[in-house]
Amino acid sequence: MKFKFGLLPRVVLAIALGVACGFFLPGWATRIALTFNVIFGQFLGFAIPLLILGLVAPGIADLGRNAGRLLALTAALAYAFTLFSGFGTYLTGRLLFPALLEGSVAVLPEEGAALAPYFTVEMPPVMGVMSALVLAFVLGLGMAYIRSVTLKAAMDDFKRIIELVILRVIIPLLPFYIFGIFLSMTQSGQVAGVLDVFVKLIAVIFCMTVVLLLVQFSVAGLAARKNPLKMLRTMLTAYMTALGTQSSAATIPVTLAQTVKLGVRPELASFVVPLCATIHLSGSMMKITACALAVSMIAGLDIPASTFAGFILLLAVTMVAAPGVPGGAIMAALGLLESMLGFDETLAGLMIATYIAMDSFGTATNVTGDGAVAVIVDAIDRRR
Repeated sequence: MKFKFGLLPRVVLAIALGVACGFFLPGWATRIALTFNVIFGQFLGFAIPLLILGLVAPGIADLGRNAGRLLALTAALAYAFTLFSGFGTYLTGRLLFPALLEGSVAVLPEEGAALAPYFTVEMPPVMGVMSALVLAFVLGLGMAYIRSVTLKAAMDDFKRIIELVILRVIIPLLPFYIFGIFLSMTQSGQVAGVLDVFVKLIAVIFCMTVVLLLVQFSVAGLAARKNPLKMLRTMLTAYMTALGTQSSAATIPVTLAQTVKLGVRPELASFVVPLCATIHLSGSMMKITACALAVSMIAGLDIPASTFAGFILLLAVTMVAAPGVPGGAIMAALGLLESMLGFDETLAGLMIATYIAMDSFGTATNVTGDGAVAVIVDAIDRRR
């Protein structure tokens, strides 16, 4: 059997090597790592608008072509749960994080601290992040409205190109990028505080996912007049499967089978579960919101609540149709993190590392909640 060294182990190894090498690596070697980070950061900045356009526009068009009462109901529930997760996480973080992160690193180092890269290559993006997002909405809704065949086929091809860029370029190079970030932080003496934040954040987010699932299944239990704990226990098989696959799409067969066991009609479950694998992202929303809030706090950024509210509202839409690969949601969110929250390359790198470290838990929360959405849709549809 061929052993597969997944993204999470590679990221953990990159963090460990970055910390270890930071204590003895000479300056010239550190500058090589910083040079790679600057060039890769430039490429990310160039690619982010293209990622948004290539992922969001076809996703919106796919939803529109399947328009109908059940689609509207399912999409509304999925979006409501995702927003509930985002705003609930933000409020919880505002209450807990100041005490939790007290004493952690206050200001993160600039790229390279005292050292500078050997050279850089400027890669200006073809458009701004918000321009890409608005264009994606216009194209997606337009393709759905006119039932475009030619443009939709072209955008689907573009989406496949973007997915290949993520799978074959960005994801393989991410560990090297994260290595450079933690190498720089170690040499500047900031890494201990950051790792302490990592551990605390993972523990808090795991507890919040449990609360989120209890709320979702309590609502489903009220709608269907069923025991929420029994339903949640039935969906644990899908939860455990998603921990291994790290993909909502890959877990669809198991999620579908467990949803039918909840009493949802098979024909309705076959519609709702695959759709929710794309549009219901409560777990991913929770991770990104919590990580963004924590990283902004340790970086000393003063982000108004209104700005964060706008970020959450747009993020819930931007993550739609994020590719079914580890880290897909954070790739789609990078543009908003930089344009709305003011994250630089170092903070974006920390976001990626923290998100991927918890990727399995977010995906598992997403697919388990899909069962709750299906139960509610089924209960409402039965009362027509």
